[in-house]
Amino acid sequence: MSRSKLDQAPGFVGWLDARLGFSAALDFLRHKPVPHHRSSVWYYFGGVSLFLFSVQVTTGLLLLIYYKPTPDAAFESVRFIMAQVPFGWLIRSLHSWSANLMVLSAFVHMFSVYFMKAYRPPRELTWMTGMGLLGLTLAFGFSGYLLPWNELALFATKVGTDIVGSVPGIGHTLLRYVRGGEDVGGATLTRFFGWHVALLPAVFSGLLGVHLLLVQRLGMSEPLAIKTAPRTIPFFPGFIIRDAILWLGVLGVLLALCTFLPWELGMKADPFAPAPAGIRPEWYFTFLSQSLKYIPSRVLGIEGEIVGITASGLGGLFFLLVPFLDRRAARGQSSPIFTAIGIGVLLYMATMTTLAYVKPY
Repeated sequence: MSRSKLDQAPGFVGWLDARLGFSAALDFLRHKPVPHHRSSVWYYFGGVSLFLFSVQVTTGLLLLIYYKPTPDAAFESVRFIMAQVPFGWLIRSLHSWSANLMVLSAFVHMFSVYFMKAYRPPRELTWMTGMGLLGLTLAFGFSGYLLPWNELALFATKVGTDIVGSVPGIGHTLLRYVRGGEDVGGATLTRFFGWHVALLPAVFSGLLGVHLLLVQRLGMSEPLAIKTAPRTIPFFPGFIIRDAILWLGVLGVLLALCTFLPWELGMKADPFAPAPAGIRPEWYFTFLSQSLKYIPSRVLGIEGEIVGITASGLGGLFFLLVPFLDRRAARGQSSPIFTAIGIGVLLYMATMTTLAYVKPY
């Protein structure tokens, strides 16, 4: 293998490279091809999700300096961050907005991979680890939403955990575990805080490492519609530069949102107050909660909520196992049935989410 300029660099850079060998990694990335075609834009949403996760980690660590995870102090500590800490309002808004954009980007990435059939062999594990990361992203959003301990977060968490309580067989036990008791209270707050800042980041980072390793090992899939070998660009610097430019654009959108639509704190939570009218979970869960409203109280003698939760669980399992179910894609053939299923699910989620905001009652 030819030696790069970094191998020959004098001084500290050459000394460090001789011990860490990062020039070899750069040489590998320079020779790693990335397909370049009309659908290449969808490749970048994985990087956008990764960038937004890094924003989450950075801003979250800064918020931890002042945040106090107790019912008596949580709300006041967030208000202190926003009102007294220099640029605290910006850090908190960046954390909140990037969380929502990360969920959106992860969904776009998931559906783009699905429709391009990039889950076909040998990338089954890449798809499954990606689905795991999507689930953990939703868990991040769910656990972090309660931490400001405001009125909206408290009652939205009650709605969300009620859905958890509808899981067949283990619903009540699971509900008590998630809440730390029968109701959403101080035990729920501290439990969600522990998950949000310790357990979930550890699991997410490990799974992310496996996912990135698989992406680098197996490369990026080409759409089935492309029959000839597509033009390629090197991963470094070609693809990375494009990714970095997009990251700068996303950062600009984030800063614009934080400047013109700063994330509000609302009123302090009061567990004994009645729930405000039209309360609902965060937007990425509203399709599920809205669906439960349209299911009859009993379906074939079974409680409607149990039917809804079971159907949702089976839907998630279907997407997790789709690389093994879509045998046509595994053979390199188009699979219009699975494409139609994906379109139907996407339209259903969009419709239910829209109805949750247009007809909240």
